[in-house]
Amino acid sequence: MKHFTSVHDIGNLQAALAEAVEIKNDRFKYVELGRNKTLLMVFFNSSLRTRLSTQKAAMNLGMNVIVLDINQGAWKLETERGVVMDGDKSEHILEAIPVMGCYCDVIGVRSFARFESREFDYQETILNQFIQYSGRPVFSMEAATGHPLQSFADLITIEEYKKTARPKVVLTWAPHPKPLPQAVPNSFAEWMNAAGYDLVITHPEGYELDKKFTGNAPIEYDQMKAFAGADFVYAKSWAAYEGDYGGILSTDRSWTVSDRQMAVTNNAYFMHCLPVRRNMIVTDEVIESPQSIVIPEAANREISATVVLKHLLG
Repeated sequence: MKHFTSVHDIGNLQAALAEAVEIKNDRFKYVELGRNKTLLMVFFNSSLRTRLSTQKAAMNLGMNVIVLDINQGAWKLETERGVVMDGDKSEHILEAIPVMGCYCDVIGVRSFARFESREFDYQETILNQFIQYSGRPVFSMEAATGHPLQSFADLITIEEYKKTARPKVVLTWAPHPKPLPQAVPNSFAEWMNAAGYDLVITHPEGYELDKKFTGNAPIEYDQMKAFAGADFVYAKSWAAYEGDYGGILSTDRSWTVSDRQMAVTNNAYFMHCLPVRRNMIVTDEVIESPQSIVIPEAANREISATVVLKHLLG
């Protein structure tokens, strides 16, 4: 694997899941693989789980780790070509990227959607500049349109908890005070489709995601109908993709996941990528219930990152 930006890069999913089980049973089995190799983690945006889990994964493989926070200890970077750099940005990313590549063997990049231009975001301009100019294997630690490390961890978690071969998985929109990128729901839909699960997506009208990611997954605008018989419920807020790109179209609190919705499920497990706004996305009662698996889900971020780094090093 040369780069990792989507489910299409991981190869055979069943083989990747078998590797995840192997690594979970012995996290340091491949500790020699990364000896004297360096991982550079580049953050344009904040992180807790991604930062900690990916650094731990690199340590599992014997790697050295450098963490770079852009705009917090580094020069502000210009990302657009043709710009007269007479403002507050001192260095262009097209010089910075190959310099970064000189100091490491693998690069992880975290760069969210800006919501300034759908074309800029959905071309994955920042991530692809690293792929093109660094000369190193590059993986996404959440990009403008996808978060494959998270979705791989979600898949691992569902495989651990599922009670049927093809569970019903519901991806539900929920209200949030700020417009959030489509990266997590995009990736989640993409990975669930690849796994062959019974995926249903529910959200208010106007929040349709890019078909590139959702494929033929049915959309149900009635949340209660969508939840009926669900085995897993994955809650996430996202801003509009079509029309008013990046806009908030609804603040309807009836979409907050509560005992009311969970009561019609098949005693479903509740999932969320975290951080989560309690009593906006989900009520205290649901996220603290025995069916909430958000912590095991977060723990599996270490496992998904270890598998991906193993592939990139191999």
